Amino acid sequence: MYVIGENIHIISPRVKEALSARNGDFFADLAHKQCAAGADALDLNIGPRKKDGPEVVDWLVDQVEKGAPGATLSFDTSNIAAIEAGLKKVGPGRGIINSTSAAPDRLEQIPPLAVQYGAKLVALTMGKGMIPVKADERVEIALEKLIPRALEVGMEIPDLIIDPLALTVAGCQEYCPECIEAVRTLKFAWDPPPSVSVGLSNVSNQVPAPMRPLLNRVYMVMLMAAGLDMIIADPLDKELAETIRMVTNRDVSTPLGGLYVTLFDRTVEMEELEPTDVDMSDPEQVAFFKTVQILLNKVIYTDSYLRV
Repeated sequence: MYVIGENIHIISPRVKEALSARNGDFFADLAHKQCAAGADALDLNIGPRKKDGPEVVDWLVDQVEKGAPGATLSFDTSNIAAIEAGLKKVGPGRGIINSTSAAPDRLEQIPPLAVQYGAKLVALTMGKGMIPVKADERVEIALEKLIPRALEVGMEIPDLIIDPLALTVAGCQEYCPECIEAVRTLKFAWDPPPSVSVGLSNVSNQVPAPMRPLLNRVYMVMLMAAGLDMIIADPLDKELAETIRMVTNRDVSTPLGGLYVTLFDRTVEMEELEPTDVDMSDPEQVAFFKTVQILLNKVIYTDSYLRV
């Protein structure tokens, strides 16, 4: 599993404060910690940053590279000039654009930029307006708009990363199983298939903080089983990293590891985890099973679902 570290994000008060104060040591340290924890790339999310986007990205790349020399960097902003500044700074092969959508203006401008600078491109399965609910609608956007545009500008399919948009279980619960099916279909819908990525923590946005890690871990395993290649996630989350290890190595030496591997296998076979797979006397396994039911939209999500 390719992990893009999400921790340099303008929504974080600490990141916002450090950027305002131009605290380079903060960003060097955060970049180093993420890469040391196993991040394969680092996402630099500066928001729209309309007035000074290029200057901010130029400065931020310098600071990040002090802590993580040579790291692949993902430029996450709606400011196209800022994206270009970052791509120029890192050079070919070390940049990821995060992201384009199928909206005509973005699709016109962003893919040629990726080709020009030898960068990979994250492409979201949405146009203007609402995100499609159904898996086939998301796949259709990829097949009819995103992939053809990438090929039109000379992009190689391995440089295209389709994001079928994981959305929060709090308010968008019906999207969760559809995203899993979109990942599964995308891995068979084109030859060679594009890479598929999601912003993992999106699934637990607006969920009480103590509940978020379990939702993230369980959903990740289901997406991995459907064929997911990449996640934008917190590499400092040791339990998340351990979950990836257990599933990848098929480590069933613990009850929880066995349950994660069983969930993975069931999802590969397009089957569901059954109550008989779970030790209902173990509160940890019960919470796991309830979380699967929530993510499959079998039980209505509430903030108290783990206490029911």
